[in-house]
Amino acid sequence: MALDFDTRFEPHYGSAVDIAPGVRRLTVNNPGPFTFHGTNTYLVGESTLAVIDPGPDDDAHLAALLAAIGDRPVSHILISHTHRDHSPLARRLQDATGAPTLGEGPHRSARPLRIGEINPLDAGGDRSFVPDRRLVHGETIEGDDWTLEALATPGHAANHLAFALSGTGILFSADHVMAWSTSVVAPPDGAMADYMASLDLLLERDDRVYLPGHGGPVTSPAQFVRGLKAHRKMRERAILERLRSGDRTIAEMVAAIYRETDPRLHAAAGLSVLAHLEEMVAKGAVSADGDVSIDGTFRPA
Repeated sequence: MALDFDTRFEPHYGSAVDIAPGVRRLTVNNPGPFTFHGTNTYLVGESTLAVIDPGPDDDAHLAALLAAIGDRPVSHILISHTHRDHSPLARRLQDATGAPTLGEGPHRSARPLRIGEINPLDAGGDRSFVPDRRLVHGETIEGDDWTLEALATPGHAANHLAFALSGTGILFSADHVMAWSTSVVAPPDGAMADYMASLDLLLERDDRVYLPGHGGPVTSPAQFVRGLKAHRKMRERAILERLRSGDRTIAEMVAAIYRETDPRLHAAAGLSVLAHLEEMVAKGAVSADGDVSIDGTFRPA
């Protein structure tokens, strides 16, 4: 099943955009190869508000958020995960509103680092964020006119959550599922096995639309998630084909598999290949000569 990405998106920096009854979106002016046009912050509610993913520590975005909030009370600040484009502004927003912060927990890797291993995405983690209230899968958060359910969706990040808005069919999917691109799954920050299991969890649901952390809505979510699963399985097959043709390193595989990809993304592509290899070694499809690492060598099992 081919993935049909949708890159149409107008960020409307500095302005709140009505998305659905009781849901407004503000996009941070932090575009880039991993953030698309910028990070989306969502305001949920009419009388009492929840803020989902305040974003990076950005003065202009804080001003836009406070203008959109106006004199309405903020009851909750929800964090989908602790990457630095999503959570750091929570501290200043809390100072301005008095609202508690909620999330799965502090930033952590999906697995312990091996001896001598360095987390290449460590600088992207907001390690200073500690939620006032830790959320578990299935827990609900209530406002005056809304209820959100936290869904544990690790993979992109170990502490990743999505939030389902009860009675609407809306799921705030953060970076787990986005219309414009596949999600980065990069060990040890994330894990492919966790990511695929989280996709299966979403397929058990009947959400109508996903509102992601970057870009526009995913309007046929079940079909799109099935496409994401097929895409990842296709990538596994491509990795096996490269190994069978004689490639032994991740750099060799990236050069062949991602030859049409923006070179700025090749480092992330290498980590994605590593994520697949970790899962494939665990399943016995691939053998590693020593540790499963970015600099390791691999062969078909």
